[in-house]
Amino acid sequence: MTSRIIGTGSYMPAQIVTNDDLAKIVDTSDEWIASRTGIRNRRVVREESTSFMAAEASRRALESAGVKPEELDLILVGTSSADHCFPSAACEVQGELGAVHAAAFDISAACSGFLFALNTLQAFIQAGMYKTGLVVGVDCLSKLVDWKDRSTCVLFGDGAGAAVIRAEDTGIRHTVMKSDGAKWKVLSCVSRTNGNFINGRQPKQGYLYMDGQEVFKFAVKKVPECICEVLNESGTDIGDIRYFILHQANYRIVESVAKRLKQPMDKFPMNMEHYGNTSAATVPVLLDELNRSGKLKQGDRIVLSGFGAGLTWGATLLEW
Repeated sequence: MTSRIIGTGSYMPAQIVTNDDLAKIVDTSDEWIASRTGIRNRRVVREESTSFMAAEASRRALESAGVKPEELDLILVGTSSADHCFPSAACEVQGELGAVHAAAFDISAACSGFLFALNTLQAFIQAGMYKTGLVVGVDCLSKLVDWKDRSTCVLFGDGAGAAVIRAEDTGIRHTVMKSDGAKWKVLSCVSRTNGNFINGRQPKQGYLYMDGQEVFKFAVKKVPECICEVLNESGTDIGDIRYFILHQANYRIVESVAKRLKQPMDKFPMNMEHYGNTSAATVPVLLDELNRSGKLKQGDRIVLSGFGAGLTWGATLLEW
């Protein structure tokens, strides 16, 4: 027994922020951003919260799957930007959906969040604990980015993607998850600085920090490695893979991974031009777009792969 994705959904804020818009607030240009990242637009929330986006994506995934909220056994939300320290975004989504029979909790693996949540739900289903679950990747990084820092503010956007998973005989074939906590400083965000009545300081909100070169080197090395690992351990030929759905961080990263795997670029769909890096949402949003456009056919073998802060990375091989 394994599990299969039976429905997908996504939600993107209506507000579009172009590279030209950002050039008005920081020293940059459309050409500079697009040539280095492949990003031209991103979506940014006006009033939407993280849990609102997650719930909207979830409703669409449930509708796609033909599943009622009461049928869900488990809700996992991968996010780095929940609206509250507690309760979890997953519990907020559960309340919004009316998923009265589900357990719910968040998984913090940054841009790898959806993948880690998907693999975790797969493990619960394989263990026989649950039959039907919901996995959400959602982030609202616009509230964590320093909009005066051109090295980071041009990269990120907000959004949510979701998938309904059910126990079946075919579907997820193999999973790999990795982390390297020794390199946590390469990509980090302080939620609050220490402050209390003893030290006399007020806690302050922190901002996202990224060493871009180190992240690039990490991604182009580790992503091909974990993809090869998941293929080798499952006895799958790389030529049999229809799509490699990678975390949408940077066009050059995806291109480098394709070259290292010696696979054509048409196997690596991308949408970062329109949305930027939406962290944990990138993989499920792209998956939903491919699903709704009819590009995913029953029996297609697909590899999902994410990477992000932690450092974390991994891959999932599945049959559609």
